[in-house]
Amino acid sequence: MTNDSIQNQVEALREQICYHERKYFIDDQPEISDREYDQLMKELERLEAAHPEFITLDSPTQRVGGETTLGTSVPHRGQMLSLDNTYSPEELYDFDQRVRKALPDQPIAYVTELKIDGLGVALLYEEGRLVRGATRGDGEYGEDVTANLRTLRAIPLRLTRIQLMPTVLEVRGEVFIPRDRLDEVNRQRIAEDQAPFANARNAAAGSVRLLDSSITASRPLDIFIYSLGYAEGIEIPRHTDALTLLADLGFKMNPHTEPHSSIEEVIAYCHRWTTDRETIPYDTDGIVVKVDSLQQQEILGTTAKSPRWAIACKFPAHQVKTQIEAIEVQVGRTGVLTPVAILSPVQLAGATITHATLHNEQELIRKDVHVGDTVFLERSGDVIPKITAVLTDQRKGTEKVFRLPDHCPVCETPVQRSEDQAAVRCVNVACSAQLKRRIEHFASRNALNIDGLGPAIVEQLVRVGLLGDVADLYALKQEDLTSLERMGEKSAENLINAIKGSRDIPVAKVLFGLGIPHVGANVAELLIDHFSSIDNLADATIEDIESIHGIGPQIAKSLLHFFSQPRVQEFLKRLKDAGLQWATESSEFTGTSDSIFVDKTFVLTGSLSTMTRSEASEKIKERGGKVSSSVSQKTDYLIAGESPGSKYDRAIQLDVPILTEQEFTQKLSS
Repeated sequence: MTNDSIQNQVEALREQICYHERKYFIDDQPEISDREYDQLMKELERLEAAHPEFITLDSPTQRVGGETTLGTSVPHRGQMLSLDNTYSPEELYDFDQRVRKALPDQPIAYVTELKIDGLGVALLYEEGRLVRGATRGDGEYGEDVTANLRTLRAIPLRLTRIQLMPTVLEVRGEVFIPRDRLDEVNRQRIAEDQAPFANARNAAAGSVRLLDSSITASRPLDIFIYSLGYAEGIEIPRHTDALTLLADLGFKMNPHTEPHSSIEEVIAYCHRWTTDRETIPYDTDGIVVKVDSLQQQEILGTTAKSPRWAIACKFPAHQVKTQIEAIEVQVGRTGVLTPVAILSPVQLAGATITHATLHNEQELIRKDVHVGDTVFLERSGDVIPKITAVLTDQRKGTEKVFRLPDHCPVCETPVQRSEDQAAVRCVNVACSAQLKRRIEHFASRNALNIDGLGPAIVEQLVRVGLLGDVADLYALKQEDLTSLERMGEKSAENLINAIKGSRDIPVAKVLFGLGIPHVGANVAELLIDHFSSIDNLADATIEDIESIHGIGPQIAKSLLHFFSQPRVQEFLKRLKDAGLQWATESSEFTGTSDSIFVDKTFVLTGSLSTMTRSEASEKIKERGGKVSSSVSQKTDYLIAGESPGSKYDRAIQLDVPILTEQEFTQKLSS
């Protein structure tokens, strides 16, 4: 393969992984299984290891994962790392061998815990009182959800006073909803004309991240505390001692945590819970194995995104047999045609499954899927239904071969097939199926965040002819909306106000909301940081775009094609005329031409005591500098606050100058 094709493959993998990270960590709507995600990540790691010249600091391999959304971003006292996954006893033996190789001639003790399927949180206590609760976020910073977590009765607001009372304590736990209580929540949501939660994990995550804590309080949330993240004033030798301490302090602990003296005992524990997991009233998707000695944990250390002293062993996915009754074709917002299998209803992992995606035409051919086939269905990670095997020996001769059509099933435009892409596309930008999904994307939380503009309202607005594209949103009047089903005066007024409010959304989110293929939220930020406005980006050459660190040829070509279309140019003019943010507000440069900040690129990591990172960024920009989110060879300085993360290690590796907070403030004053 040529360097260009390898780089294209790397860029495509990064974009795919970032998309699925957003769906899993931000939207709580995962579309692939944990194992499929792990395979994507391992392929990216393999390519980057073979071609380190293509590694960028914004690559998913260079970070813990995820990103914060609603509310205030707050730093964790200790980094919340993710775990590497295994799926077999052989991989657990490999983990044991790596540990023993790093700790020669030392006795190794392990601790095993059930991996609860919920939302990870960090709880901070000072002088025994709960002062903050946060989601995991990106591992260094999380979203402040203190008000919501305080409503959980299983979380102590004040700790039990004991002799070994840490002055500052941060603990990690998993918030979840018991399976039987999920049915209650979903019945209530259906009665209120809301979509039911797909599973207990989504229900827990959605409940903790609500704006109204009174609704959180009404949900049957529970929590298990599973580790001590940070403590001041005490010395603890082992993880099991930490768990005992946490139980003494009044935290709710999982009763099925066990110590082990060998990896064979760990594997036996895993086998036992693979069978017995249905006997407990909450979802668990595997076990977590940890080295018990905290001193040994420190020696083993961590990679950029996961500890070397712990690993997760995932349970096998649930599997059942069913039949494909039909195959339908859905058209996505970018015109991609996706085949979806309509299944004979079957119970799988506590849910009734009637549909399963077949991804693309190549997948249909590879698996040799026919209408009428008997298939094995797996709910990988207990979330996503997936056809894992076709039972060809059970065919009766009446099954029918299915291929994607040559014309769009919605608008009948001839589809586009490409040798270098698996996707089959409808290229008609006026296709109504694309239109509805593009509007939904434009209005989504990570784009223009137009509250109240859900799929049902979008479908009605398109059907009655009020929306021909997203620019038509800004011509809607309140009286246009009151004639719609289930749309009263107050709801119409709220939606009009939400549309008006979207005019203040930053330009990077507007660019993301346009739905340009391969331009996700992170890429949109990079582009706007470089070009400052959508107009400048539209006028850029492919060379200009590819010159940006982290932007490859595939993204550049997609942007060039998008902005070159006359219909798109007219559409963008209408959006701009509607008053949307089209450029960044440039900070006034108050420094001097010989300032150390001018034309220098800074990266911030850790917690600053004298200012927020946002305030620090503004001070840098005011003095002519630039702020980046990732460390690279183009970084001029790293500013390191308290508890710096993997960016600090990367800066040392690349020999990037590192400033302490005191040194940074001195340079601000000089």
